[in-house]
Amino acid sequence: MKRLTFLLATCATLATAVPLATVAHAADAFPTKPLMLVVPFPPGGPTDAMARTLAAEMKDRLGQPMIVENRAGAGGNIGAEYVARAEADGHTLMFGTSGPLAINASLYRKINYDPVKSFAPVIQVGYLPNILVVNPALPVKTVPELVAYAKANPGKLSYASSGNGASSHLAGVLFNSVAGTDLQHIPYKGTGPALNDLLGNQVSMTFTDILTALPYVKAGKLRALGVATLARSQALPDVPTISEQGYKGYDVSVFFGIVAPAGTPADRVAKLNHAFSEVLNSPKVKQMFASQGLEVPADTSPQKLGQFIAAESLKWKDVVVKSGAQLD
Repeated sequence: MKRLTFLLATCATLATAVPLATVAHAADAFPTKPLMLVVPFPPGGPTDAMARTLAAEMKDRLGQPMIVENRAGAGGNIGAEYVARAEADGHTLMFGTSGPLAINASLYRKINYDPVKSFAPVIQVGYLPNILVVNPALPVKTVPELVAYAKANPGKLSYASSGNGASSHLAGVLFNSVAGTDLQHIPYKGTGPALNDLLGNQVSMTFTDILTALPYVKAGKLRALGVATLARSQALPDVPTISEQGYKGYDVSVFFGIVAPAGTPADRVAKLNHAFSEVLNSPKVKQMFASQGLEVPADTSPQKLGQFIAAESLKWKDVVVKSGAQLD
């Protein structure tokens, strides 16, 4: 009788253990379905192109396809809010930029997410340095010469931006602050119209990303005065930084980072980080991004991206206040 009782108890234990083991195995399996990479901007731009390049390489590393979905609007806020509210299981991610991940929290009067608290950082893809370019008709070749000319001709120099609150706008606000100049801001509806007027000498300069400026600089249609990051760009190594020309600490770039909804399990974040790191370090992607001027940081850990987002949010909050820009 005792032997029968023991056997029954053993069978009951095994019966419950098998489903538990199956559940545990299912929980560890990730991903279990296609992943969505949300781009909070329209298709066709540089952010969309970079996201699609990475997504195309992920299936071989994760065993599931990664689908890019564009959810544009409100400077990236619509897509960011969508991801912030998504299920925190690692299957929904955002390919974000400086706007939704740092600037917009201060720029917009109301947004329905917090760039620091609403997301689990996955990886910093890299950053595109901004670069100060002028129309060649302007009689300056260095940043100190520009500052001297601006101070000798107060109120006469203008800089174009792609719109109020854009990084090309705030870069000029920061420059006026550190250089003591009064460059006049001229906002445009997009980078294209701003560049057209700069090429036509309707405005004096712009602080645009290096990918946009590169072909015009190489063709001699624009003159590069300074790279707006602390280190020189591999795309234009002979152009000194603004910082090394006497304005220490001046650092403006458009950064790109991948985030998941807050609460995404750490092991899934780690798996995603590892897969994206492999893609970024693959020869094909590495060469492609380098040719576009994208700088990839040495530390691509989730922790480093989290620290970077917090620091950038704080920095741009001060600049937005000085700019007086506020959007609904």
